Amino acid sequence: MSEDVILYIVVATALAFDFTNGFHDTANVVATSISTRAMPPRLAVGFAAVLNFVGAFISLEVAATVANDVVEGGAITPTVVFAGLIGAITWNLATWWFGLPSSSSHALIGGVVGATLAAAGAGAVLGEGILGKVLIPAIIAPTLAFVIGAIAINVAYGITGRERPGPVGRGFRFGQVVSGGMLALAHGTNDAQKTMGVITLALIANGTLSESAEVPFWVVISAATAIALGTYTGGWRIIRTMGTRIIKMDSAQGFSAQGAGAAVILTSTHFGFPLSTTQVISGGVMGSGAGKRLSAVRWGVAGNIVVAWLLTLPAAAAVGAAAYGLTELLGGGAAAVAIVAIISAMAGAVVFLKRNRTPLLGRSQARAEAGA
Repeated sequence: MSEDVILYIVVATALAFDFTNGFHDTANVVATSISTRAMPPRLAVGFAAVLNFVGAFISLEVAATVANDVVEGGAITPTVVFAGLIGAITWNLATWWFGLPSSSSHALIGGVVGATLAAAGAGAVLGEGILGKVLIPAIIAPTLAFVIGAIAINVAYGITGRERPGPVGRGFRFGQVVSGGMLALAHGTNDAQKTMGVITLALIANGTLSESAEVPFWVVISAATAIALGTYTGGWRIIRTMGTRIIKMDSAQGFSAQGAGAAVILTSTHFGFPLSTTQVISGGVMGSGAGKRLSAVRWGVAGNIVVAWLLTLPAAAAVGAAAYGLTELLGGGAAAVAIVAIISAMAGAVVFLKRNRTPLLGRSQARAEAGA
C-alpha cells in the first residue's frame, strides 16, 4: 500500500512538472508570433495549447528514450523518480523567475540522473545513452536551427526584397500562423512525451507495468492535457526574452525562426531524441537575426541563455540528489515522500502565484508586456 501511495504522488508530481513545462516553454511557441503581431496573445497561446495537446499523440519515440535509455530500469524506484521530478520543477521555476528560456527536457533528465546517482551510484546511469541521445543532440540541434534560420531569412529577403513592405509583412504574418502551428505541434510531439516516459518509468519501478510494456493511453492523455493547460497559462516573462530581447524581430524573421525550429524538432522526435525545444527555437531566433546582420543579435542576452543551458543538467541533478537525500533523511517511505511533496508544492505555488502576474492578458496589455 505504501508503494502505491508513493506512485500516486509521483504521477501527480510528473503532471505538475508537465504543467510547468507547458508554461515555461510557451515562449518557444508563441513569442515570435506575439512580438511581430502575427496573432493576438490570447489567441496565440490558445492555438499553441491545442496543437501541443494534439502533438503529444503523434509519436511515442521520445517517451521510450526517457524510459529506457537514460538510467538502468532496475535501479529506479518511484522515490527516485519523484526526487528527479522535484529537481526538474525547481530548475524550471528558478529559470522562469529570472525570465531565462532554459531546457525543461534537460532539467527532467538531469533531475532523474541526479536522484539515481544518489540512490544507486554511477553504475546505474547509462552514460552512452545520455551522450548519444541527450548531449550530442543538445549541441547539434540548436546549431542546425541557427544555420537553417539564417539561410531561411536570406532566402525570404531575397524573394521579397523588391516587393511592397505592406503586403509582404501581411504575407509573412499569415505564414507565421502556419509555421507557429507546426512549431506548437512539434513541441507537443517532443516535450509531453518526456513526462509520459517518466510516468512509465515509475509504473515499471512499482511493478505495475513490465519493462517491455507500451505507454498506457491514460498516461498519454493526462500528459497531453497537463502540458496544454500549462501552455494556455503562459510564461510571459520568458516570452519577453524570446520575443524581443534576443533580436528586434520582424515577421519574416519570425516565420524563418519558427520554420527552422519546427523542422529540427520534428526530425529529432522521429529519431527519439528528447530534445530541448528551448535551445532549438532560440537557435532559430538567433540565426534569423544573425542572417540579417550579426549586430542584430543581442549577444549578451544570448550568452545568458547559453549559461542557463550549461547549468541545467548539473543544477537539476544536484536538486534531484538533494531531494532523494531528504526523503531518506526523513525515513523513506510514503510519509517522507508526502512531506517533501507538500513542502515542494507549497513553495512552488508561492513562486508561481507571486511571479505569474499576467496568466491571460488582454491584447494591448500583453503586447506591452512582450515589448517591455
